[in-house]
Amino acid sequence: MTDAAPLHWTEERVVDGVPCREFDVVASGRTVPGVWWEGQRGRPLVCFGHGASADRHQTPIPAMARRMAREHGFHGLAIDGPVHGRRQRGPGGRQAFETEWRREESEADMTADWRAALDAIVPEADAGAVGYWGLSMGTVYGLPLVRAEPRIGAAVLGLMGIDGLTGFTGPPELRARVTDAVGRITCPVFFIQQLDDELVPRDGALALFDALASTDKRLHANAGKHVEVPVEEIDAGLAFLARYLDGDTLPRHTAFAAPPPVEGEVS
Repeated sequence: MTDAAPLHWTEERVVDGVPCREFDVVASGRTVPGVWWEGQRGRPLVCFGHGASADRHQTPIPAMARRMAREHGFHGLAIDGPVHGRRQRGPGGRQAFETEWRREESEADMTADWRAALDAIVPEADAGAVGYWGLSMGTVYGLPLVRAEPRIGAAVLGLMGIDGLTGFTGPPELRARVTDAVGRITCPVFFIQQLDDELVPRDGALALFDALASTDKRLHANAGKHVEVPVEEIDAGLAFLARYLDGDTLPRHTAFAAPPPVEGEVS
């Protein structure tokens, strides 16, 4: 954790009973736009990383954040990607992302942006444990963040392979960088894979999952293309974060043992 950068509030509103506060924070000279969905003081906070086609308010992030606030008292936090939303560059979206991703310092800069937002919001929220949820580009930038940020205690990741995303040229030596990042991630991970993903080959997603150093990792694979993640997986991922960020220590494994014999029976 570093000294918090100045925080500038830009807008505040209440949606479905949950306060939503827009802000800017400065990270290494970059203005980072973000949004904080306010939960209960002292409760955990979930960082939401969006995909390459949108911004910090990409569906279903606002609905997920409000749900976690209403049902669990959790705070939500999202920031715009490096060339998205209020810091859009060129055409924005996937086209701008590919160009940005090739920049050698893109991942390090985005990690610094996330950490600056956390340093600013965690004291405001009096937040406890921190979790991360991000798919596709949310995993591209989520992997180095989860690796670097010790406050993150559980993560939902997915829709990415060990070699990145098909059709997108990442930074030099991408596979080595991804392998190094996942090999240092030890927190519990819930990983989502789409079996008909046109951007992520099956073997690449499985290789990324296998390389995660966490001893508590779950692979959820579903039929469908890149953007066709079932709603049930959103529910399951949020439940996973809620359980772990609240410190639940339920057993992770079930032994399929024979039931004990009924009294009077010969075992």
